[in-house]
Amino acid sequence: MGSCIICGVDVDGGGRICDPHQEDVAFDFRGDSPDEIVPSRFYRGVVDGYAEFGVFVDLAPGVTGLLHRSELDQRLDSLDWEPGDEVFVQVKGVRDNGNIDLAWSIRQADREFRGVLVQDGDDEYLPEEDGAEPEADAEPDEPAETAEADEDAAEPAESESADETAEVDDGGVDDADDADDADTDGDAAEEDAADAEEDADEAADDDLDDDRERVGIGTLTDAVGSAVRIDGEVVSVRQTGGPTVFEVRDETGVVDVAAFVEPGVRAYPEIEVGDTVRIDGEVESHRGDVQVESEALVLLDGEEAESVRRRLAEALTAEARPEGLQPLAGDEAVAALADGLLDAAEAIRRAVLESRPIVVRHPATADGYVAGAAVERAVLPLIRDEHAKSDAEYHYFTRRPLDDPVYGMDAATNDATRMLQDRDRHDEQLPLFLLVGTGSTVESADGIDLLSVYGVDAVVVDAEVADPETREAVDTLVSPEIDGVDADLSTGALVASLASAVNDEVRGDLRHLPAVSYWAETPDRYVELARDAGYDAERVAELREAVALEAYYQSYQDKRELVADLLFEDSGNLAAHVSEQFREKLETELQTATENVVTEAVDGVEFAVLDTDGYTHRYDFPPTPLLLDDLHRRSANGEAYATVGVGTDELYIRTTADVSVRDVAERAAELAPNADVATAGLREGKIEFLSGERDAVEDAVVAAVAEEF
Repeated sequence: MGSCIICGVDVDGGGRICDPHQEDVAFDFRGDSPDEIVPSRFYRGVVDGYAEFGVFVDLAPGVTGLLHRSELDQRLDSLDWEPGDEVFVQVKGVRDNGNIDLAWSIRQADREFRGVLVQDGDDEYLPEEDGAEPEADAEPDEPAETAEADEDAAEPAESESADETAEVDDGGVDDADDADDADTDGDAAEEDAADAEEDADEAADDDLDDDRERVGIGTLTDAVGSAVRIDGEVVSVRQTGGPTVFEVRDETGVVDVAAFVEPGVRAYPEIEVGDTVRIDGEVESHRGDVQVESEALVLLDGEEAESVRRRLAEALTAEARPEGLQPLAGDEAVAALADGLLDAAEAIRRAVLESRPIVVRHPATADGYVAGAAVERAVLPLIRDEHAKSDAEYHYFTRRPLDDPVYGMDAATNDATRMLQDRDRHDEQLPLFLLVGTGSTVESADGIDLLSVYGVDAVVVDAEVADPETREAVDTLVSPEIDGVDADLSTGALVASLASAVNDEVRGDLRHLPAVSYWAETPDRYVELARDAGYDAERVAELREAVALEAYYQSYQDKRELVADLLFEDSGNLAAHVSEQFREKLETELQTATENVVTEAVDGVEFAVLDTDGYTHRYDFPPTPLLLDDLHRRSANGEAYATVGVGTDELYIRTTADVSVRDVAERAAELAPNADVATAGLREGKIEFLSGERDAVEDAVVAAVAEEF
């Protein structure tokens, strides 16, 4: 019978780990069959290779398991394991066919487990016993912790026993004196034990090294292997299967601090997010990321805490506000919006410095993707500079495209659910929401209101449409329409200048983006700016078309890497290939649509009406708004002209005049009172109605548009 290396209890069959401690140790597997693998145990393995669905890990020659991407705590493409790397994984189970299902292990070093054992078939032993013959008279190994405790406890007992033996041998000591001495010794022992316990508590609470000087977190990359002291604010706490990880920031950066008491047990439970702390520890490189292994962590209060907060506040104020705005191409309309853009840039930079996640929402259109990608290009380098973790950019920046340019309850509910889960499960701060090309009109009021219930910050930037009510509902609204600036701006062009204010170092990467965001009538200043950056008109058109096509497919995905390749890294081949597909698909749909357009003249206005249910592929590219845009551009000749696409319960309007979609919807509601006509989106010229009243709504909308002309 063996004994558990953790607690020392007897284990049947010669095993070395009891059932309650199975997950506290790591195993080196020396067997040759998957059948010998024990589910729920943690095993050391070697990365064999990658597939689209996960990572293959060799537990032993000929024994390989799959760590599926759904088991990872990060994106598969951000995992920095290389073939041949030694890693730790947990076995979820072994299938009947011998396939081994693996799970992620937060513990990736021997020291993060309470012990290591070798499993050779059914045999288990310590690594140092590998190949050694056990001595016949050898006692079973005692667990280190138990042995130390027994040794400490044995010292007074041995001393007391020796005293008693001496007294018996001397034979001349009175029994009463012995009793008095025993009482005195007992009292002293109790006092010593109490003092020792008090000392231990004090040491655990405040075991700081008086000789250490505070260093900035931003310098830790050059201090790997050194003992350091840092002061800062706790911005998140997450409990792993091993240590507790405190994310701490000071005025120079952010770093993870690992504190360990027992696997999966919360260290320093009194420390919460927002507390100021002092940490002594050793700087280590953990899977390529800088991390501090804490030796002591104490809560600061009084003047020391105030000093830390003051330094952080001063640093935030100094770093968050950009020095000024330099619009791309010297755009005067953008310059007129400088105050709002600088407020928006400050909010974004402050979120990065405060380790708050940033969520960007934008329409799944070419203009929307250009705007979202511009912000992404500016913010990601700031996050990398601020955080030691290599995957921080995926954790602190999220871009979520919208199928519909309106930020409605569906999108807001999704966002609120995610942020509350992250707050409750991972102690994350609530994010900053940046809405570009969406959220600016009253149609988005319900979604904005849901976010405001939780007090989250929201910044809205929209070059096309906006309502005054939105300014009261969000922290910052940037809108030429609201500010009375007469501009021919796209949202992509406006946000590209915002991105350059957020991070001027990427300004050169952004110069071609404004031109890409326009489908027609691109301002000359942006055409020239793109040309100066090496993008002629043909290349710009290819980029626009390629982004529009990719925006449509998997529209709920950000496609971060693909979009970055298209807009920033592509030498031309990728965009040319994708744009060719765009043109083929669009031309096919346009031909069908053109052949089935019904034309009519009403009060001097020529209408082209298309049944979008009957003569478009509703669930394939191009989306109806993009098809109608192109159809209208090709057919309108500058005269009074309107294109109307009518579906089951929605329609879209395109006109050569400045027609108010809201006014059209209101007038149509009067003409078709039973149809429940309502504006669904100003940007897309979208109106919704009851499907049973479709014919009546079509006639009403045509009449209302004619009146608007």
